[in-house]
Amino acid sequence: MRRHALSDKQWDRISGFFPKNGNRGNQWKDHRLMIDAMIWILKTGAPWRDLPERFGPWKTAYERFRLYSQEGLWQRVVSELQTEFEAEGNIDWELFCIDGSSIRAHKSAAGAKKSLPSPKSQRIMR
Repeated sequence: MRRHALSDKQWDRISGFFPKNGNRGNQWKDHRLMIDAMIWILKTGAPWRDLPERFGPWKTAYERFRLYSQEGLWQRVVSELQTEFEAEGNIDWELFCIDGSSIRAHKSAAGAKKSLPSPKSQRIMR
């Protein structure tokens, strides 16, 4: 298994969420390859254009990511997995949280007083 790829067990768990190929029309590229490409991008923080060639065209992976995001697929996957894991007793909701203690917002995001341009600078801009 590659470092930034799904294991067979992980793929088996989510594979049912993705559309199947039909008999006519354009066929979907391998969903697992596209998901692995998305994971690679998200884990490395690289731009989409730097996606390694083994994943195919970067634009295909990007468009698929965008489509799944717009359709709410990722939210459905997360909700379903949370439900399954909770039923199995594998989620401790007291520990399930996002730690924002190390995230700093810009001072203006906290309602800091905004400075107005001085009258002198206004004369210069006219």
